[in-house]
Amino acid sequence: MTTDPRGAAARQAEIRRVRPADAARMRALRLEMLADAPLAFLETVADAAARPHADYAARIAYTSVGSDTAQFIADPGGRLVGHAGGTVTPTESGLTVIYAVYVTPGWRGGGLLAELVDAVAAWSRACGRPELMLEVVVGNDRAYRAYQRIGFVDTGVRVPHPTIPALTELQMRRPA
Repeated sequence: MTTDPRGAAARQAEIRRVRPADAARMRALRLEMLADAPLAFLETVADAAARPHADYAARIAYTSVGSDTAQFIADPGGRLVGHAGGTVTPTESGLTVIYAVYVTPGWRGGGLLAELVDAVAAWSRACGRPELMLEVVVGNDRAYRAYQRIGFVDTGVRVPHPTIPALTELQMRRPA
């Protein structure tokens, strides 16, 4: 359960792995993510909007099962309000890379980020991967502080942003 950051009555969102039936709502959330935080993700809102629904449906079906990659959502019933994904990395067998983390602005500050990351962490541990890693654009202080609050530590590693050469990302890790 997540509480309203403005002190209103408690709101609830089920945190769970995506299901094939979530494809349309997940597409809507993806477009919101890209519009709200364009530097945080690896595609543009225009590219995502142009992708056929069948592509979204196939991706959601793929990430709804298995141990290589998974997506978790915050579902209050109706529009989805949060997302976090996890995937394996070929270079570190005990590591899950967290990707595409997003919480709808009206739900930020109430613990939803921690719940989504905890869902990825539980899946990661169940798959035999005891560590989590994520990357944050240098200068995105809001995200950096939010990840620190839920136990991530800056490793000192800096890497080029995968699609925008002028940007750098920093790596953060924590136990799963």
